[in-house]
Amino acid sequence: MSGKGDTLDDRLKELMQELGNAINESLSDSDRIAGAIGEIKRAGYDVFLVLEATIGFNKREDGEDTEAESSVSFESDGTINLTSQDQKFLRALKISIEDDQK
Repeated sequence: MSGKGDTLDDRLKELMQELGNAINESLSDSDRIAGAIGEIKRAGYDVFLVLEATIGFNKREDGEDTEAESSVSFESDGTINLTSQDQKFLRALKISIEDDQK
């Protein structure tokens, strides 16, 4: 017997798979990453890139505000507001962010 929980679990699995695909695609399409790997290969080394992402999520109760739960907010003009911790994390990963929002 299949219940509502099974459907939600299946949908969550689909969403998590989509997130994984999006992360993989963005890394694959990165000219900066490809350039760095190319430099390492030209220096005579084989490259093995393994990244681990920890993605946490909690089921919100009905009626909870989704904006209050998020540390990242998306504005209607397409900008993303990151917290100082978000920025530190990206810098630690050597991911530069354009800071033209100031």
